[in-house]
Amino acid sequence: MMSTCLLAQTRRVLPRSLDRSSSRSSLQSKAAPTMISQKQSEMPDCDHRPVAYKGSSYEQILKTRRNHLTPNLLAHFKKPLVIHAGHMQWLYDHEGRRYLDMFGGIVTVSVGHCHPKVNQALSEQTAKLWHTTNIYMHPKIHEYAERLVAKFPGNLKSVCFVNSGSEANDLAMLMARLHTGNQDILSLRNCYHGMSPYTMGLTAHSTWRFPLPGVNNGLVHVMNPDPYQGIWGGSNCRDSPVQTNRDCQCAVGCQASDAYYNELEETFKYSLPRGKVAAMFAESIQGVGGTVQFPKGYLKRAAALVRANGGLFVADEVQTGFGRTGEHFWGFEGHDYLPDIVTMAKGIGNGFPLAAVVTTPEIAASLGQALHFNTYGGNPMASAVGIAVLDVIEEEQLQRNSLEVGTYFLTGLAKLQQRFEIIGDVRGKGLMIGVELVGNREKRTPLATPHVLDIWEKCKDLGVLFGRGGLHGNVLRIKPPMCITLADANFAVDVLARAITESLPENN
Repeated sequence: MMSTCLLAQTRRVLPRSLDRSSSRSSLQSKAAPTMISQKQSEMPDCDHRPVAYKGSSYEQILKTRRNHLTPNLLAHFKKPLVIHAGHMQWLYDHEGRRYLDMFGGIVTVSVGHCHPKVNQALSEQTAKLWHTTNIYMHPKIHEYAERLVAKFPGNLKSVCFVNSGSEANDLAMLMARLHTGNQDILSLRNCYHGMSPYTMGLTAHSTWRFPLPGVNNGLVHVMNPDPYQGIWGGSNCRDSPVQTNRDCQCAVGCQASDAYYNELEETFKYSLPRGKVAAMFAESIQGVGGTVQFPKGYLKRAAALVRANGGLFVADEVQTGFGRTGEHFWGFEGHDYLPDIVTMAKGIGNGFPLAAVVTTPEIAASLGQALHFNTYGGNPMASAVGIAVLDVIEEEQLQRNSLEVGTYFLTGLAKLQQRFEIIGDVRGKGLMIGVELVGNREKRTPLATPHVLDIWEKCKDLGVLFGRGGLHGNVLRIKPPMCITLADANFAVDVLARAITESLPENN
């Protein structure tokens, strides 16, 4: 029998004409902003039961982690979770407790934990062929390449498969430098593009940087066009159902976009060799940086400026790709420009190690200058999983679900912002959502870390797992599997409200 979790997916999206308020079955009215609902919505039903955990004890796992795993593997929460099993939007700990996963394995689980169709595709492939590398031709990589490039506009028709987002961006850097013959690459402050030695310099977060020589070789970080925390921004700057609470004086066009673009031009005038740029990288929405969105039109103009100086524009779709932003399959489409190179990972494989770089045949030809090889890239298992993920996104209309549920979710979070002063900003598109917690809303100062951690921990105790991001770790990152329902969104909003109320009662 089909579980209630899977059954819910078949009726996930409400018709546009339906009054969404009718779906808030156990949610009381929030009309009075100073009142806290006494009755919280209950965790949505799911009759899936994972097999009983029979592994090492909790204490033994902690001991092994402490003694044998490298210290960079930091555990979340005061009492870290031992996650034993997953099913669609749900995770289960070793004691069998269920959690609503609102972080999707760091924006990686796109169609649902252990989705049966993806599981079946992998199982069937492992029964035939695990690995041979691409020194021989195997069918799956060719089938998958055709399916994947069909999702792209223009002449983005050549794909090179790798295994992670860092590898994809690393390869894109190499391609751009080989193709243009130039060295300098730009990225935005607050961006994250990977942690390989090559991409560490591209990433512009002090918290992700090791003090190594040569990391910044040929790399320039430019001002981040952030309408909320940046120098310029207004109440109509970004492509989001929810805008900042900053005043906007724009009559025609976006003055913030113009100002940030002028700063980019200044970098070209004073910090780069004229006409000799290799590339600029940009996430369509910054992920690790805290779901930061850019002013409308900025990326399109930036791409034109880079090309005018001999460079390529690279769209990092590691977190925003595969329908997550809702209106488009790729995040860059929401910015109305066509990149020269696109990198992708995470949701491409629903958790399986898979990533890719897609570009034009002319740019791809640069890799023919010397031997270049990736042992596991596009292996039969990864390709089978990639095909299945595309199938599920299409068959279950998960892009539309991201738009419908994501917009509803954002609206609910915006109502919380009206109730709680510590919610400084709510932003995002589709199911790429950020909630920035502040200590002073007017000054937009980050909420003190102990308070953020108390709220975050309380949400976990109440059954919802959020991520955290931003330089100060004060942004709740909400990037769940794209199969979540309206009931899940209601539950998450209620849990966040309760967590804030119980952790910081003076903010009610």
